[in-house]
Amino acid sequence: MKRIAAGLAVAGVVAFNPAVGHAEMGDQTLEPGMQHSDVQELQQTLDQKGYFSYSKTTTYYGDYTTDAVKQFQEAKGITVDGIAGDETFKALGVDGESSENSDSNIVEVAKKYEGTPYKWGGESPDGFDCSGYLNYVFDEAENIDLPRTVDEIYAEGTAVDSPAVGDIVFFNLEGDGPSHAGVYIGNDQFMHASSSKGVTADELNSSYWSDKYIGAKSYE
Repeated sequence: MKRIAAGLAVAGVVAFNPAVGHAEMGDQTLEPGMQHSDVQELQQTLDQKGYFSYSKTTTYYGDYTTDAVKQFQEAKGITVDGIAGDETFKALGVDGESSENSDSNIVEVAKKYEGTPYKWGGESPDGFDCSGYLNYVFDEAENIDLPRTVDEIYAEGTAVDSPAVGDIVFFNLEGDGPSHAGVYIGNDQFMHASSSKGVTADELNSSYWSDKYIGAKSYE
């Protein structure tokens, strides 16, 4: 297996404080200091409603997110505390049970291991490399036995024009073919085992990942 290059650092993240879990957005309280893919979904929702002012969304719940939540809470006449709980999610019209990813067991399992550290050759919750993570997630979620290395996984599956939730997205980090991969979770995001951040979510259309993206495949 090819060694994975260092992942893209997310601007504005002061400290890595993962909130490990597998709930959809709206099924857990989000608060300042957390880092989770659900935080990015919250930012995107607030941005669509005109409350999130930062130039890009991230997985970190910092001052911009707190201020946006407070502004929204004040506008809706609910408790202004900067914490996204049940009352705030209801006002946002968010229902965890009906979100885009709620029917995907692969996504639920993928999120369950967010925050797991990266380990070269790792294929368990003690530590994953990128293909070991995919193997574990697909086996637990759907009893799908993927090949062990990224290039072998890429050689199988059905190519798709654009990724759907639960598809695997592939990247050429070293200039000589597929060397990294993750599982697409919707909203232009994918979960993967990053050599620098462990299991985390990133944006497919970011300048770093979009430049190295080489396609997606389905493994139903």
